[in-house]
This record gives sequence, C-alpha cells and structure tokens, in this order.
Amino acid sequence: MTFTIEPIVPKPEQSGVDFGAMIHDLDLDKLTDEDFKKLEEAVYTYQVVVVRNQSHVSPKTQYEITKRFEPEVDTYGHGGQHRAEQSVIARDLSPFPEVPQVQLLGHGTVRNYQGIEERKLTHPHHKVFHRDVLSQEDQDAGKTRFYRWHMDAALYKLNPPKVTSLFGFKNPEPRRETVVYDDGSGDTLDVQLGTTAFVSGQRMFELLPPDLKELAFRTKVKYAAHPYLWMSKAKARSTGLGMVSEGKELKPEELPPVDEKAVKIYPMLWKNPVTGKIHFQVHPAAVEDLIIDGKPMGDLEKVREFLYKMQRPGINPENVLAHEWKDGDMVFFHNRGLLHSVVGCLRDDDVRIFHQCNMASAQDPIPVTEEDFAPYRTQASAA
Repeated sequence: MTFTIEPIVPKPEQSGVDFGAMIHDLDLDKLTDEDFKKLEEAVYTYQVVVVRNQSHVSPKTQYEITKRFEPEVDTYGHGGQHRAEQSVIARDLSPFPEVPQVQLLGHGTVRNYQGIEERKLTHPHHKVFHRDVLSQEDQDAGKTRFYRWHMDAALYKLNPPKVTSLFGFKNPEPRRETVVYDDGSGDTLDVQLGTTAFVSGQRMFELLPPDLKELAFRTKVKYAAHPYLWMSKAKARSTGLGMVSEGKELKPEELPPVDEKAVKIYPMLWKNPVTGKIHFQVHPAAVEDLIIDGKPMGDLEKVREFLYKMQRPGINPENVLAHEWKDGDMVFFHNRGLLHSVVGCLRDDDVRIFHQCNMASAQDPIPVTEEDFAPYRTQASAA
C-alpha cells in the first residue's frame, strides 16, 4: 500500500517549528518493506511522524516495527538501568511481560491489559523532580511545567536509540494547561493536558551565534556513569532543561562499580543520516563534563551554566511542537535529533495509557566532519 505524508502546519505562534509530519492512511499491522523504507526516511526527514488511528496495534507489533530501525540490537534503550529502584526513570516505566522492550507508562490503574493483571501508573510530575515547584493553587488554575527535556538513552554502556515509538492508547480528557517556564523570562505555552513536547536539535544548532557554533563543533560531552542513579538526589531547573547544582549528585562510592570503558563521551553535534543536517544533541541532565579542544572543563556548575546558555533558546515557546494526542496515535521520532519532555499535572481520576519502545543502537551517533561544518565557517566570515 502507499500512504500520504503531510507536513504538520504549526500555529502562527510556533514560528520556529519546522519539523513534524502526519500520516492518516497507513495501517501499521500491514506495513510492507516498501512502506517501512518510506516511513524510515520520513522519520529522519521530519523528526516526528504521527500515524493516526492505530488503536488495534499490539505491543508486539510496535516492538517489531521499532526494531526495524535498529535490527542488530534487541536490548531496550536503557538496558536494565531503569529497573534500579533509586533511578529517576524507574517510577515512569514498566515492561510488558511478553515484550519487555515495550514499556507501559501513563496514569491511573490498569487492569487485565495486554497480559498485565493490574498495575498502578503514575504520570511524571514536576514536583518530584524540580527544585522549585508550582503551588497547588497554580496547578488548580491549570499551570504546569515541562518535566524533563531529554533524549531516550542509557548514556552508559549502551548507545542511544536512533528512533523511539510512542503509542497513545488512551488519553485523559482534553483539558488545556499552560506551561510556565518560571525562569524570569515570562515565557508560557498553551498545551493539551498530557502533551508530549518536542524541540529540534537542528533548530537548537541553527540558533547558536557563530562563536558558539564553532565551540560546539570543538566540544565533546562526557556523561556520568550510571547517570540516572548519579542524579537521583539532585533536582531540575524550573524549565526542565538540566539540573540545579547543589552538590547532591551521588559520589563514586555510592554508585555501582564503574567500568570506565562504558562511560560515554560523544560529540556535541550529531549528523542526520538522511538529511545530512547538523543537530545539537545533548541530554543536559546527565552531563558530567564538557571536553573542549581535548581539555575537560572540570566544573559541573560551569558545565551546566554553559550548556543552559546554548540550549535554552531552543526551548523558547515558538520552537516547541506540543503534540495534540488522539487515542490511537503512534508517534515515531528521531531520538538522535530531538529532545522531548512529558508535560502535565494529572488528577487522580485522569487515565492515560501509553506504550513506549526503543532499542539501544549498535552504532555510535554520526559525528560532524570538518567538511560538514565548513559552510558555517564561511557564513561566519561573511558576517
């Protein structure tokens, strides 16, 4: 079968959103090899691809399709790290018995669902992760936060997944909420309750002034060993973009044994395998150090301040694609080209049932070469 890809037309206030596409006429249960090739190219080209009307798709089918983006590996993107009790992601994910690469997440109690007798799900709430939180009065008035801007990745032992699939089986009632940045900017964003927010790493790179583009090209990012345990006592900024430095990260002796060969150091800039475009791709919460021209910065607080300066423009309201979920939406997104965040303050009686799937990759991210970066030096010289 053939299907139609429709680029998402953002609202006028989303002037910086130049990514995203919608598919209405595809049945993922009947995906042919030709269809998959077209879908795969679309995911890398549009970064976020929404396939509507897929309520019939099983976790097994979701797994099988997602694995086609990474056929060499069968390991869930976080490996076993998400199961560590103290991990900041342990509370958010729960594997399906028959396909443990697919995680059940959401809000409310689920009974007799896809082989699961009963499970209580809790939507991630900023009050458990941010240092400064909204008052109950503000939440009752419909204010909310970005929970945590991130890419799906273990960032220790395993390479980041190339593509994540996120299936919205059931969404809560379509109330509106207002994301408040609470960082002195006055920035806000109107969103659907329980939206998933995306920002483009390509846009994040393009927004950098020439000197910071050059610095990003010369910088490598060192992630903490066991990062989700390491950060488990620390708290995030009010924008959800990185952590506040209060010295609360776990010390080496508080962590499981560290294999230095498993510590991940990646370039700050990654190349899109289909478009060749440059993406600024950093998980800000998990970064331990930045290595500039081979020299570690060596100061976590300075590292975070520097990263925030580079990444904050990318999450300005005009640059955020806040997906308006409908029951049955299957979203495939380019995990190595975007950051995303869960959003929303759900009530006790709200129900949200989602499935998430990704596979750790056999390949490192594609680095940006001198040849790739040369046009930006030319632009800087001309300016």
